[in-house]
Amino acid sequence: MIETAIIDKEQLVDEVMAAIDEGDDARLRDALADLHPADSANLVASIPEPDREHLWTCMPEETAGEVISHLDDVARDSLIEQMEPHEVALAVGSLDHDDLVDLVESIPEEYGDAILESLDPEGRERLEATLAYPEDSAGRLMDVSAVAVRADVSLEVVLRYLRRRESLPDHTDGLMVVDRDGIYIGKLPISSLLINQPELSVAEVMIDEADRVLVDMPETEVAHLFDRRDLVSVAVTDAEGHLLGRITIDDVVDVIRTEAEHQLMNMAGLDEEEDLFAPVLPSARRRALWLGINLGTAFLASWVIGLFEATLAQLVALAVLMPIVASMGGIAGSQTLTLVIRGLAMGRVSVANRLWLGRKELAIAFLNGMLWALVVGVIAYAWFGDPDHIFGELSLNDGPTVDINEDYYVGPTPIEPPLFDAFVLYQALACVILPLPAGEHEIVLHSEFVDFGAVFDNRWTITVNPK
Repeated sequence: MIETAIIDKEQLVDEVMAAIDEGDDARLRDALADLHPADSANLVASIPEPDREHLWTCMPEETAGEVISHLDDVARDSLIEQMEPHEVALAVGSLDHDDLVDLVESIPEEYGDAILESLDPEGRERLEATLAYPEDSAGRLMDVSAVAVRADVSLEVVLRYLRRRESLPDHTDGLMVVDRDGIYIGKLPISSLLINQPELSVAEVMIDEADRVLVDMPETEVAHLFDRRDLVSVAVTDAEGHLLGRITIDDVVDVIRTEAEHQLMNMAGLDEEEDLFAPVLPSARRRALWLGINLGTAFLASWVIGLFEATLAQLVALAVLMPIVASMGGIAGSQTLTLVIRGLAMGRVSVANRLWLGRKELAIAFLNGMLWALVVGVIAYAWFGDPDHIFGELSLNDGPTVDINEDYYVGPTPIEPPLFDAFVLYQALACVILPLPAGEHEIVLHSEFVDFGAVFDNRWTITVNPK
């Protein structure tokens, strides 16, 4: 027997794979008997698809339905394809209402119809009514098994009523309070029910301003409400206030997890339901489109670099440093993209603050760009030694030579140009001079210094000599 209570998941997968290879069904049954349905579902998803059918034949019948409900869509579809519709209906017949809703809307229609036909008339009517609500809404998420009491009864009457029920729905942290017309008016916490005197009425101890959500509210907004207010359950009502059901924290956790996986996988161009052990061809087909898009953007970047082919051919330093630019740009973009996606998911990015956020990200990009450009410049200087090797050279031993004559500064004694002239010369050498063909060329610099009222016109005659 595999001691699943103490071994890790990786070891469990190894043991189960070994048992499948050896055809040891008794060993598989022992392992699955000790697993929680959610852990069994994770184990099924961790097994290559050809071996899942064998593993499923050893699954305990009493947990099979819950295992199916915990599987992601792709793994579930690959499993139920090997089963008859009536077998699936029999396996999931004991699931809770909200789990049945999730299952029926995500499996092929013939299997969903078989599940509906297997239910009693009341259960079928409730399920069909829930499926009529918009997809990804609070109505699809809610559980209709909420326990409701009236505000005018005593706590003692409520306690007697609960004892007759013998059990409460999972995650019941309070009872829904309604009036005679079924209008939701508040919530009676279980703690208040237990610690107050039995002769008190429900109206005296209930929470009047309890949270509620409308049945058509998007499930992502419901998840944000649970997150902000630390809720365990919340009432679901229609537009008139009639109590329809409740949403509990376990369903909201599923929404949060699904949304997080969706955002993470979309960043890589993958579906959140991507099956790690799906067959090769379907997996390749799902990934091909995004790879094609990335190939197109890569060719675009290569085309831009190709525009500077002549410069790169002359300046080896640029070719050496170019991957640094691409890497830093990619990381900076990923940081901004991650933060914005997170803000969108949490509802913090809107039309009103979008412009401010854009200005902030541009300012951050400018500051970090200046900082790391300086760092890269210092490193490049230390690496290559001569700054002319970084920005360009006035003469190359194995290339054309360049003669520069500045018309503005003339006289018997050479005069050093101002600092800004030197900077312009380096920029010209990096961007203009080296790609020029052999011959004589003229460069004109017109500079205006408003603060000093000064205007400069500098002219250089540049002769590029052939090899």
